[in-house]
Amino acid sequence: MNKSKTKTKKLKIAITGNIGSGKSSFAQFIQNQGYPVIYADIVSKVLLSKDDDIRKKIIREFGKEAYLNGEPDKDFLARKVFSSPENVIKINSILHPAVKKKILKLTDQYFEFNDIVFTEAALIYEADMEKMFDYIVLISADFEIRKERAVNNNKLSEEDFIKREENQIKDEEKRKRADFIFENNGSIDELKQKAELLITILKGLS
Repeated sequence: MNKSKTKTKKLKIAITGNIGSGKSSFAQFIQNQGYPVIYADIVSKVLLSKDDDIRKKIIREFGKEAYLNGEPDKDFLARKVFSSPENVIKINSILHPAVKKKILKLTDQYFEFNDIVFTEAALIYEADMEKMFDYIVLISADFEIRKERAVNNNKLSEEDFIKREENQIKDEEKRKRADFIFENNGSIDELKQKAELLITILKGLS
């Protein structure tokens, strides 16, 4: 008697959250469990550094000072970009299409050997990336907790934190649109347990 095999569904999962939420730590726990995680910020930095077309567009918009010794001047770009909502829109219009394309390509590559592929990205909603994923996971934390983490861990000033926060969709709005929400107001061990819970749920869905 022939036994029919149940086809495993491939899942594309986004992990997002505003600055200081702990989304990167959550993604690292997922990766430590053996699942591939694409980090959109790393993809963006590589493209900014290595893609000649993007380099030309950045210099055209922000000047030659955007690059120092052939590499992106992160401090200059951070000051230039986050000081103006218009500049945020400009740099995102240059980077986001290329980042999306690269994420899709990497996801297809990982699917050769994996049933679930994760992407960690702060700007899932801001970059209109929702339709790229089967499920979106939001890591959420109270504003004051996020600010403290950003200042202590990311070495940002409170002013820089506020500027970046203003360029992201509010957490309250993201909560309405996410498929899974995990609060991260507690310990790192609690966050790890929530990552393990997500994996258990997704295994059932796939």
